[in-house]
Amino acid sequence: MKIFSWEIKLGISLVILSSSIYMLKYFILGDPVNTYMYIFNAAGFLPLNVLFVTMVINKLLSIRAQRERLEKLNMVIGMFYSEVGTEMLTYLSHNDTDIGKLKDHLLVSDRWSEKNFSSVREIISAHHYTTENNDIDFAMLHNWLKSKRDFILGLLENPALLEHGPFTELLRALSHLLDELSRRNDFYNLPETDIRHLTQDLDRVYRHLIIQWLDYMQYLKKYYPYLFSFAMRVNPFDDNASPVVGEGEQA
Repeated sequence: MKIFSWEIKLGISLVILSSSIYMLKYFILGDPVNTYMYIFNAAGFLPLNVLFVTMVINKLLSIRAQRERLEKLNMVIGMFYSEVGTEMLTYLSHNDTDIGKLKDHLLVSDRWSEKNFSSVREIISAHHYTTENNDIDFAMLHNWLKSKRDFILGLLENPALLEHGPFTELLRALSHLLDELSRRNDFYNLPETDIRHLTQDLDRVYRHLIIQWLDYMQYLKKYYPYLFSFAMRVNPFDDNASPVVGEGEQA
């Protein structure tokens, strides 16, 4: 076991170095009064140095660390939409009885500003999400989500998501829906009350999916234009969406 950590050794070394410099100044210049005044002046400025280091530099380092965490988090969110989110949004939006009220607002383009994203976020947050339960194939949806179970559970175990409550809530709602579906043995003889219950769980997931998708699109537009270009071309709310870059389009 080490007696002194590297921090203690560094501190002792710096104190010895500082003392050596003051002694050297004293022996060379031979002016003890000036040396003492210089020491007190430096000591008086020391609290300001501490203030600068702790408040300014620490803040800059905190901002940098936060930016790095945000990048890692959005990488995870991007993986989610590539693996699950985009395909599920496409299916649910096709079964949304009121999608016509939202579709035009969700055709994100590279001309959008921060104000555009904020305005659309207010619209989709206030929207009443209602999928047509008679058209939802719960058996198919269950089998598809079951194939993604390990991926979804893996995301829930990711510590980076602990700092992103809204996306964690999306995963929690999706995991709950999967649990509900897994408890049913037969989806073709369910009472109407149970179908409405499952539809409510599905609509909860649908709402979170859209809101988080818009936030992710805004992030890509700001930091990763090439990823944003692809996300626009596969927009789940665009009936003409295609990953193929057409004439006059930017890659």
